[in-house]
Amino acid sequence: MHRASQLTFPCGNKYLQHKWEQAYQDHRKKVQNAKPLVDTQAPLIFSHLHLKLKKLKLEEERLSVIDRENRLLLEKMSYVMRTKGQTDNRNDYQHRR
Repeated sequence: MHRASQLTFPCGNKYLQHKWEQAYQDHRKKVQNAKPLVDTQAPLIFSHLHLKLKKLKLEEERLSVIDRENRLLLEKMSYVMRTKGQTDNRNDYQHRR
């Protein structure tokens, strides 16, 4: 049995059929050799976006305030320890009538 080649696009004109087949084969080669166009690399890392200077400055200011308050509290506690913790809860004021 002899089988004729199956044409992709049925047509009456052999020359036109050959042109279409050739164009289709060229298209298939281009599809086979196509490179991916999607960029799958990691995005660039910009240091000014990860190093937040304003946040670091605010944190440093907050820590300096905490250190200052701790130092004042320590001074008050040492004063209390030196003076044996006397209380000053006497109400020596005159009532106004």
